[in-house]
Amino acid sequence: MSDFRNRMNAFMSGRRGNDELTRFLSAAALVLVVLNILFRRPVFYYLFFICLIYTVFRMMSRNTAARARENEKFLSILSGIRHPFKENKKKVNSQSSGYRFFRCPGCGQVMRAPEGKGRIRVTCSGCGKVFETEV
Repeated sequence: MSDFRNRMNAFMSGRRGNDELTRFLSAAALVLVVLNILFRRPVFYYLFFICLIYTVFRMMSRNTAARARENEKFLSILSGIRHPFKENKKKVNSQSSGYRFFRCPGCGQVMRAPEGKGRIRVTCSGCGKVFETEV
């Protein structure tokens, strides 16, 4: 049994394994299997196998630099999708905490100020632009 374990360790040495993109593809494959069971459409079946094959390929690949670039690209796209939701969460939290959030017109940095102060002059800490806003 230990000989098999040694051979498996040698086989997996230097391989990428599991990362965020691989977990996403695995979850997508699971969803596609469920959709295929429910709707019996061949498109779900083929997409499932594409996801499954690409997931296994990514996990077994020894080209870790290429897989890392793919994962970074996926994370940058994902952060672009998540950003508006994070901003909405800040706005919702600001209503209960007594702050108002606004963006710098120069660099777009998000800043906050206590509500009820009226018109205030703000200096952006990111770009140094001075502007007025109503809070």
